Amino acid sequence: MANNNLTVIDGETLADMRLPPAQYCVKSLLHQGVTILGGAPKIGKSWLVLDLCVRVAKGESVFGLEVRQGTTLYLCLEDTLRRIQHRLVSLTDEAPANMFFSTEARTLTDGLCDQVREFVRAHPDTVLVAVDTFQVIRSTTPDVSYATDYQDVRELKKLADELGISILLVHHLRKQGAADPLNKLSGTTGIAGAVDAVLVLEKSDRCQSGAALICTGRDIEYRELELRFESVECSWELVSDSAEDPAMLLPPELGDLVEFMKNERHFTGSNTELAERYNVHTGRDLTAKKLKQLMNKWRYELEAQGLVFESRRSNGQRFVEVSLSALGSDASDSSDATSGALISCGTCVPCDPVATHVAAGVPATLEVAS
Repeated sequence: MANNNLTVIDGETLADMRLPPAQYCVKSLLHQGVTILGGAPKIGKSWLVLDLCVRVAKGESVFGLEVRQGTTLYLCLEDTLRRIQHRLVSLTDEAPANMFFSTEARTLTDGLCDQVREFVRAHPDTVLVAVDTFQVIRSTTPDVSYATDYQDVRELKKLADELGISILLVHHLRKQGAADPLNKLSGTTGIAGAVDAVLVLEKSDRCQSGAALICTGRDIEYRELELRFESVECSWELVSDSAEDPAMLLPPELGDLVEFMKNERHFTGSNTELAERYNVHTGRDLTAKKLKQLMNKWRYELEAQGLVFESRRSNGQRFVEVSLSALGSDASDSSDATSGALISCGTCVPCDPVATHVAAGVPATLEVAS
């Protein structure tokens, strides 16, 4: 007779258990489990994966992040050995002996998991298996649905946890694009729902020759890495990391707004006047509506940079008041903030703005109606 009881654990026991920490392949970027790397065709995903495998096998840091050294297996299923050889010798003059390649593998339906088990059994220090691309090893079924996408990834997830390794799947992005990185992956949302982490490599808004690596997952903090492909070294190099520079998380337009306010320090006027002065300073051509929409959407990220704003009415007219605190200023500007030169926003009541400022002993600020 089948046992229908659930295997459960009470909260007190769970809280007191000494569980081993999750293993990582690249600390804070690629942890044990399944990670999917999405990117447009020919953007450089394969160069990135090859470099990852080489560095992990050698024990070299990746974008300044610590790695867990060990054997790596690269299933380059859309390439020939000749092409892989060309990339490998272009990338390094000392190819590691503990990095392995294969241009052929079974699908999930035909026994891929058993092949990986046998490889790990022969190489027990394996830490990373990269599959380029995920599409080649997927279940051979005509049914494309959330359930099949989820099940394919879950099977690989169980394998990764069983063997204590990281599995990196290379995948394509949707042609129509999406604002949310999780929705950019080709296929249903079952893929993003089943993986442990999602990495998306896409063209950078900040640099024509660069790319942004967007990283999010269960065991890693959200971060964006600004990368530049070095044609001489044939590798992606780190330009900046949002974990060290939170301003990177802002759209470029709002990064320019922060720089603009470092000069202005305090602004009071209409949305239209703000956009006009912003455009003159930055060389952009944003409408007042677009600029205000961006500010509203990224309000908390702007506040983390020290930029606060408030929309209000006075004498029947609408104004926006923007201030930049010492938090968002250069160190050389900090004395201005401490000396009281920065005028903070307060509670506003309908009145004559100019008269109120003069009465308070503060130089009048020109307020322009929208």
